[in-house]
Amino acid sequence: MRLNAFRNGPAILPAMVFCGALAMAALAPQPAGAQQTPASSDQIWQSFKGDVFGDKALAEDDGVVAIEAPKRAEDAALVPITVSIDAARAPQGIKALTLIVDVNPSPVAATFTIGKDAGITRLATRLRVNDYSYLRAIAETPDGKLHMSKVFIKASGGCSAPAVKNMTEAMKTMGQMKLRQFAATDTGGAEPELQLMIRHPNNSGLQRDPLTQYYIPAHFIDTLKISQGERLLLTMEGGISISEDPNLRFDYTPKGAGVIKAEASDTKGKNFEESWPLETTGM
Repeated sequence: MRLNAFRNGPAILPAMVFCGALAMAALAPQPAGAQQTPASSDQIWQSFKGDVFGDKALAEDDGVVAIEAPKRAEDAALVPITVSIDAARAPQGIKALTLIVDVNPSPVAATFTIGKDAGITRLATRLRVNDYSYLRAIAETPDGKLHMSKVFIKASGGCSAPAVKNMTEAMKTMGQMKLRQFAATDTGGAEPELQLMIRHPNNSGLQRDPLTQYYIPAHFIDTLKISQGERLLLTMEGGISISEDPNLRFDYTPKGAGVIKAEASDTKGKNFEESWPLETTGM
């Protein structure tokens, strides 16, 4: 399933074209006050999961992967989620992780490719959620098997919610990156963590300009690569469900003294790059 379906053309129409039956099911008129239920969210998931994973079997709730999110979102445009991998059940780690929001117009929020020896067992970010929905994390282990965990969340309007900040200011700071490094002794985990923050409006294509009421064209970070020296930690292919000012935090296994480097690009072809020296104190 393509994540950049909103890249071209008017904002709302491509959502319908991209999702087909999914969008019609999710956006069809419903009785006043009606929301998606776990059953209807599952029905939507069944309608498109073959487009994402083909006919591969998904082992659900087998303990390999777990996803956490609030039961009710304080802000549907900034929903915090955390995905954890059980190293005992996945001793070789994982090679890919896909985040799904069933009812979003573009349900594949992001797909992460994990470096072979990156040692990532925990990843946190923020998502837009358009209606009551299951959020799903699907981890692929090196043997090609898929493992899924899901959580149902009550949220509404996250994809069309107004931008958090002034758009003029957002354009001025777009592409600025900040990296925080956390020693294992600070996190209580076995490995240190990195937190990458990128200034970017990540417009969904479903938001309206408050003055003109025209839809703001979709414009979001669609690729991201984070490495240490020449060693890949992870890549991300992102879509409209990643919140404004993308924020990604994960643990990893550092090797050597190579710098941490982040390279990103967005749907308008703009490229952003930054690097930081590795902080070794306390690691």
